[in-house]
Amino acid sequence: MKFAQDILIKPMITEKSTSLLEGNKYTFQVDPRSNKSEIKRAVEELFKVKVLDVHTLRVKGKLKRRRNAIGRTPEKKKAIVTLKPGDKIEIFEGV
Repeated sequence: MKFAQDILIKPMITEKSTSLLEGNKYTFQVDPRSNKSEIKRAVEELFKVKVLDVHTLRVKGKLKRRRNAIGRTPEKKKAIVTLKPGDKIEIFEGV
């Protein structure tokens, strides 16, 4: 069993994620090995809200080149969480 703090890495504050706040949807970067039910349980446990839906997507790492060495940026997994109407997450309030 994973801890909730290990599943949610950080909130993602981008132009698209701030426009999703109007629909009561919040975006997080999550552990790539976590599934939707673990993400739902972690958000409900940490923020004391009711989660209605979870959408996940993987972002592949981009190729980067530094002189003669070629590498990749790390792959990420994002989760878009829809909350029950009336619930809010306070860390997004300043946005």
